[in-house]
Parts: sequence; C-alpha cells; structure tokens
Amino acid sequence: MGGGGVGLRLALFGARLAAAASAGQGGSGPGSRSLSAMSSQSHWLTTEERTQVLLELKASGWSELGERDAIYKEFNFKTFNQAFGFMTRVALQAEKMNHHPEWFNVYNKVQITLISHDCGGLTKRDVKLAQFIDKAAASV
Repeated sequence: MGGGGVGLRLALFGARLAAAASAGQGGSGPGSRSLSAMSSQSHWLTTEERTQVLLELKASGWSELGERDAIYKEFNFKTFNQAFGFMTRVALQAEKMNHHPEWFNVYNKVQITLISHDCGGLTKRDVKLAQFIDKAAASV
C-alpha cells in the first residue's frame, strides 16, 4: 500500500483509542477483552441462515471466497475522496463492533474481505458488517 496506508493506520489507531476510552477501557486496549466475550458476539450461522444470508449478500454483489470461509466485494467510487470517506464510515462501525475488515484501496476502488478470524470462518458478525457496508456505499 502506498504512503496513504500510514495515515489510515494512524486515523484508525486514534479511533481505537477514542473507542477504548469511551468504553471505559482506558489504555488497556482490545487485548483486555476476554475471548469468551468476543466469541459470544461471533455467533456461527446455522445451515439455513447461511444459505439465506449468502443468497441475499450475493444478490447485492458479495461473493464467497473459494480458498477460505469468507465473503468479498469490490466497490468503485467516482473519486478517491468518496472512497476514503466510505472507508472512514466503515472503520468507525467496525471499531464499534470490534470487527475489522481486510481491505485494500487504490484511488477510487475499495476491496473488502470479511471473515471472523477468531472463529475461522463466516459468522453473523460478518453479515451484520456486510449489510452496514452496503448501506454506507449506497449513501455515498
């Protein structure tokens, strides 16, 4: 990632510190959260839920990744400013959810992969973030 990656990392670090402070975590950071608390938010999808949700997500442009249990979507905006604004909205929501996307940005293009690393696959948390991402993209 070019020189812009450092600025984004700093912005996300600042957002993380602000979120931790407002949650009463002080400077202890995300490592202080228990694994059971994180896992309880990452509920697995039942077979029926997974089938239904994947149909809905695919209809809105998401695709399943063959090499791992994750979903992927590419977004194209008119300008870099629109792409970065979109990423900022997603970053703030991801921080609230403590669920961070894998993503890549070049100028007006943003590629996003969602997976719950702590569970090793797709969960309800990924679906919720994907739905937010779609709404955020539609509002740009």
